[in-house]
Amino acid sequence: MAIDWQRTVALARLDLAEVTRSRWLYFCGGLYAVMAALFVLIGLRESTVLGFTGMGRVLLSLTHALVLLLPLLALTATGQVVNRAQDDGTLELLFSHPLSRSEYFAGITGVRYALLLLPLVALMVLVALLGRALFGSAVPWSFLVRSLAACAGLLWAYTGLGLAVSVLVRNQAKAVMLLLALWVTGVVLLDFALIGLMLQWRLNAPTVFVLAALNPVEAARLALLSAAEPSLSTLGPVGFYLANRLGAGWLLVAGVGWPVLVGLAAWIVARERFVREDLV
Repeated sequence: MAIDWQRTVALARLDLAEVTRSRWLYFCGGLYAVMAALFVLIGLRESTVLGFTGMGRVLLSLTHALVLLLPLLALTATGQVVNRAQDDGTLELLFSHPLSRSEYFAGITGVRYALLLLPLVALMVLVALLGRALFGSAVPWSFLVRSLAACAGLLWAYTGLGLAVSVLVRNQAKAVMLLLALWVTGVVLLDFALIGLMLQWRLNAPTVFVLAALNPVEAARLALLSAAEPSLSTLGPVGFYLANRLGAGWLLVAGVGWPVLVGLAAWIVARERFVREDLV
């Protein structure tokens, strides 16, 4: 069934009103602002003592913290959209009108992803401009663009995963547990598993890179790190291999492209299940 974009926009506005009523948008924006203020005020003030080099380092630290936070925000924003609407009868009411499931799914996807991404873009640009105005620090625009691209890819990966959980897991309590498991696995457990494999079998550099980059969080980290330090000397032999074989450009492509593919695959699975399965 073809999508009517007027109906999709109407459904998106309905979901936007729901998000606004729940105050989740204000919480997300406030959390971004608090983190940005802390990194700018503390990071720039301590830069002369600790050897930091201004706004570039502040943005690098902020984005590395966001890499851990963004998956959790995306999962909480999307992980209970569909199953909650099923339980409270919203879907039954909506689809008693001439609306298609594809239009509803496109509407909630667009609203949730835009509300996660747009405040982040505005805040990162504002932080850079405030650092320049208040502290006279030059704005590293190329690094800022690369950081936003990596964050946008990571947000899309976990938006798709969250929607997949929302569609595939009807029970909301089980969905919450699965969302937390996804977040912990992405930010912590896979690192420990990779370190354990390296210690046990002494894996070579290409294998370590492939295993690490399969995790969207690690792929985004590599893209950010390559933007700040193209030599990747802090990663040891793996960094030497990546800097000489791939370079910063391909690491950025991998750090943005792989999370986008993960999110797209999860979104397609969720959409097909949502369109074809019984929702009542």
